[in-house]
Amino acid sequence: MRRSVIEAPPWLVPRLAALHAGPHRTGSLLVTLFGDAIVPRGGELAVGSLLAIMAAMGIGEGVVRTAASRLAAEGWLERRRVGRNAFYRLARTGESVFAEATRRIYGPPPADENGRLLLVLLTPEADRERARAALEVAGFAALAPGLFVAPRGRPVPDLPGLLRLEAEPEAGTAPVLAGLAWPLGAIAERYRRFLETWRPALAAEGPVAPIVALVARILLIHDYRRVILKDPLLPTALLPADWPKPEARASCARLWHRFLEPSEAWLDAHATTEAGPLPPPGPELRQRFADLAGAGSAPATRYGS
Repeated sequence: MRRSVIEAPPWLVPRLAALHAGPHRTGSLLVTLFGDAIVPRGGELAVGSLLAIMAAMGIGEGVVRTAASRLAAEGWLERRRVGRNAFYRLARTGESVFAEATRRIYGPPPADENGRLLLVLLTPEADRERARAALEVAGFAALAPGLFVAPRGRPVPDLPGLLRLEAEPEAGTAPVLAGLAWPLGAIAERYRRFLETWRPALAAEGPVAPIVALVARILLIHDYRRVILKDPLLPTALLPADWPKPEARASCARLWHRFLEPSEAWLDAHATTEAGPLPPPGPELRQRFADLAGAGSAPATRYGS
């Protein structure tokens, strides 16, 4: 195992140890890095800067190069060489996927609905495999063979053979029905593990060194992204009473704001593109988690690099 090159505070040590306890999932970490920190600054990063950030987590050069090459082959990143230097940026083919993920991770929850359900029944003329795939992308879950369910208001794919029905669950039965359609128990447990992992960081006080803040910021959003993108974002009426997402989102926002300024200071000082230093972030960066601004977030403080 390659050890981290940063002097990690106690609250970050267990998370870094967990990173190296199993497969790195380095490609997924790179996706998090680009989506959270690089896309708001123009989307391009020199390979040398990429290697430095990953080395701060204890991930070696060969592993990073292999993961980045695989992402490029899969169409997520584009690699460009200029002389002896190489640069990666988000591929255009992945922009819409990144945009949707960004909305789900940092944007406010969807407007709450009244708990009414939209059912879609596949009739005999439907192309079942195509319909299933399209419905799942649209946020529907299979309730029974050929029967899919989603909260009322979700768009239904424009495909032949889809019969739409609306239903209103009896009082008290909506969470039970939702639990049959979606793996809410497993999702709730992942939110609780996220809270357990990052609770020590919430309790910690004092400034965070820039490179430590960048590492923590990447790992924080990486952990939250892996839960929120599996969450069907159901209305409150369909959820168990102790649903942990609001607490997890508020905790994530508070820590992200705490790490933001020092991590941006490191990027200002050390990260480069073909044209030189990374450009400053656009206004959209500080609009992330905007609905939670002032709800216990740490004040913005600029630290040295």
